[in-house]
Amino acid sequence: MPNQPLAFRMRPKNIHEIIGQQHLVGTGEMIQRMVEANRLHSMVLYGPPGTGKTSMAIGIANSLQIRYKMLNAAIDRKKDMEIAVEEAKMSGQLVVILDEVHRLDKAKQDFLLPHVESNLITLIGCTTENPYHKISPAIRSRSHIFELYRLEKQDIDDAINRAIADKENGLGDLPLVVKDEAKDHFANACNGDLRAALNGLELAAYSTPQQNGEIVIDLNNAEKCMQKKSFSHDKGGDAHYDVLSAFQKSIRGSDVDAALHYLARLIEAGDLESIARRMLVCAYEDIGLANPQAGPRALAAVETAERVGFPEARIPLSVAIVELCLSPKSNSAPTALDDALSDIRTGNTGDIPVHLKDAHYKGAAALGRGIDYKYPHSYQGGWVQQQYLPDKLKHKQYYHPKDTGKFEKNLQQIYQKVKK
Repeated sequence: MPNQPLAFRMRPKNIHEIIGQQHLVGTGEMIQRMVEANRLHSMVLYGPPGTGKTSMAIGIANSLQIRYKMLNAAIDRKKDMEIAVEEAKMSGQLVVILDEVHRLDKAKQDFLLPHVESNLITLIGCTTENPYHKISPAIRSRSHIFELYRLEKQDIDDAINRAIADKENGLGDLPLVVKDEAKDHFANACNGDLRAALNGLELAAYSTPQQNGEIVIDLNNAEKCMQKKSFSHDKGGDAHYDVLSAFQKSIRGSDVDAALHYLARLIEAGDLESIARRMLVCAYEDIGLANPQAGPRALAAVETAERVGFPEARIPLSVAIVELCLSPKSNSAPTALDDALSDIRTGNTGDIPVHLKDAHYKGAAALGRGIDYKYPHSYQGGWVQQQYLPDKLKHKQYYHPKDTGKFEKNLQQIYQKVKK
């Protein structure tokens, strides 16, 4: 059994062997053009785990026949980086592939930057974190930023078949028979993480006993070897916030099926707090006056979910999500307030009308405070015509009713009557 993991052995030797990521290494794309022009620039590769960031960095260096050194920003010391610089001075140029580049501290960064600036070192940083959030501007300004996407099933299928057939680096020397349904499970259950798929395949290959001279990997074997790799979700990572964003936008867009899908992802991640927050925001921001009871009912569902906990918490959450999705939508109230806030923040205010000013102190009457104020409850219907906005804004309309549910339609009629 080889000592190095299968996923390590199967790393591409050049950019032509890279799995997926054709938007970067395909014909005419940016990294392909860099290699063809023999002009390598420092870059940051970011994307989910198992998408081939480090493999791409190695493939680029190999394609250009430039020596490379692998370092880890979290583990390796400044001394290791000093050694890399000395090696670069000896060889003329060196590619430093820096894993977890978002964890590069200031001392290491300050040491590396002048050598990156002079191109003695070409830095290829690899990270699962969004560089615009987690990487210092000094690194970003000296680097091209490239995003790697989660691999498609066909990409994983190709990599699995290549590993099974490869006699030098893969499993080609084994009498391996991998059933189609097992391959499908490796490709589907890894959630786009090629490393996870190859690790599962390798475990199955070396842990399954031979029968009649063959190692047969069936669906049952594949399921056991993948274990919990069918779903991966980092609550602190960028992908988590992408799911939250898609969740909220699906509710706003009235797509029940999409909202339930993203809710399921968040439930699997165990993040009840974020689910609750997004649901309540949607209830008031996106539904609002179109269905005013959606807010209290969403809150009741959230409180019930918090009280019963998972797995039962999914039941009240699902009920609330269906209602939120299929409720009519109106953002007229928060939009109206945002317009008013915009006036306040830009100094467009004006003086409060004298008849509305505080009159509960000695001498107020002498100043004319509150003298002409009309008390609405003294009039029929509890309403009387009088000016409330400052003179500067007396014709301003912040609230624009929407023709949504019955509740807001009634508000619309009252509003229009009052404005007349």
